[in-house]
Parts: sequence; structure tokens; C-alpha cells
Amino acid sequence: MVLVTGATGTVGGEVVRALPARLPSGLGVRVMARDPARAAAMFPGVEAVAGDYTDPPSLAGALRGVRTAFLVTARVEGDDDAVFVAAARAAGVRRVVKLSAVAVLDPGADDLITRRQRAGEETLRGCGLEWTLLRPRAFMSNSLSWAASVRRERTVRALYGSAPNACVDPRDIAEVAARALTEEGHAGRAYTLTGPQALTAVEQTRELGRLLGIPLRFEELTLSQARTALAARFPPPLVEALLASAERQRAGAKSHVDDTVHTLTGHPARTFHDWARDHIEAFTPAPDPTLAPAPDATSDPAGTGTRRHTP
Repeated sequence: MVLVTGATGTVGGEVVRALPARLPSGLGVRVMARDPARAAAMFPGVEAVAGDYTDPPSLAGALRGVRTAFLVTARVEGDDDAVFVAAARAAGVRRVVKLSAVAVLDPGADDLITRRQRAGEETLRGCGLEWTLLRPRAFMSNSLSWAASVRRERTVRALYGSAPNACVDPRDIAEVAARALTEEGHAGRAYTLTGPQALTAVEQTRELGRLLGIPLRFEELTLSQARTALAARFPPPLVEALLASAERQRAGAKSHVDDTVHTLTGHPARTFHDWARDHIEAFTPAPDPTLAPAPDATSDPAGTGTRRHTP
């Protein structure tokens, strides 16, 4: 049995989708969530169980019969990695594949989030189980936070619009995770996962506009504006950690491109164009009622086919 934690999140969900193609015969998938009903609705036919890092008995139940586990921990308080690893050892789990972050390799990264990731990695290394660490750069899906302003205002707002980031498609992370969970040869390895190029928020905005077929405006936030926007979603320690991360990006710390995705999966890492094309509906504005509808291709006497199709 393969256990996936964080299955209702961005990467965990993609791992659940990627696993069936790689599972050996007789090996099943189980997802652990605080809300198993939601997980079951997301993944019909996949076993969903309740589990919470603050409730060790629930972990014991979720890990029963599990051979390998995908570990996602997001809280910066508590010691979720250590709690899970202890439960995994007690349950006889063979291997844990942990979602970490490439920032752990940056000596200049000392924010709260990175410190917690480093501590989690150290816990895994010393636990006595087989382990694999996945260290992705920022997810391309983070740009979904712009979707509402793109739909309503045709505007992207972000801090440090000219700062490059070699962001990675969560589907590529998931493919690597699925291999590490089901194949031999990944124990004791740490994989840096990036996209094929470093892009700025301004460049991502242009790409979204090209795919939508409409001009988009980029509006750079001031540091104060960014802090206010983040404070509406996160507690102060996390806000400062995220702002520190943005400063490192502005200094070029997130521009390095790694070829590990290609090496492990056999295909090049997906581009931001690939990701945005496949998620463009999230950014598509509602039709403007003040504009005349485009003529149907069947009524176009010149046969130019003016109806735009976005795959």
C-alpha cells in the first residue's frame, strides 16, 4: 500500500493522479486527510482515511499495511515530520518520500519556513527508514492567486515583477514522487526539481495574455502593499518568511535551472506555457457584454474562422 498525505493539496493531489500508471500489481493507494469525505470525492475509487499529525492514533490507522508513504507537512509550528516518522516506523513502513524545498540548499535562506524544512529533512535522514527528499522550486500553480484579478480586471499584481524564478509544474514533481514511491534506486537521494527556464512575473503575465488572446496589465506591488495582502491570509511569522523569500528571489537566488525532471521522467520539464495552457480556464474573463459577439465561423463569408479556440 502507498499512502499519500496532503492529497487534497496541490502536489499531493497530482501524486494520487500519477501513481496508477506506476503501481506494481497488487499495490494500492490510500490517501490521508483531515477531511476524508472531501478526499474521497476528489478521488473516486481511492481509499480515503482520516489522519492528523496532532492525533498519533489516527496516523497509526492510516499507516497500517503501508509500504511507502508520501509526506507533506505545511505547519511551521509543532513537529509534524517527527510525529509522522515515529508512527511510520511503528507501523513497519519501509520508505518515506518527503516534499521539501530547494531553499534548504541556500545558505542565505534563514526564514522560518526554510528552517522548518531543514529540520524535517534532518528528522527523515536520521529515522532509520529509507528516505527520498524532493526539493522543488516554487510551483507554477502559485500563479492561480492572480486568477481573480485577471478575470475581473485583466491585471496581475505581484511583488518584484522582474525577479526570475525557475518555477516547476506540480505534475512534474508528482511524476518524480510516483517513481520514488514505487521504484528502487531512490533511497537516500535528494532531488532538486525546477522548470526548464527562469521566468519573471512580468513574463508570466505576458504568456497568460497571449494564451487568453487579450492584453494583461502587470502592476508591481510595493513592499507595504505585499505585506498587507499577505497579512490577510497568513500569520505575521509566515508573512515575514514569505517576504524574505521574495527578497532572495529579487537577488537572483531562484533562477538556477536543474535538469533532474528530465533525467528521472524521460521528458523535459513542462514549461509555464504548458501549465498555463492546461489551466487557462481559471484565468478566462467573462464575456464583456458591451462587445459584439464574434461571428460564428459558419456564417463568415470569407471563411476566416474568427472564433478563437483555446485548447
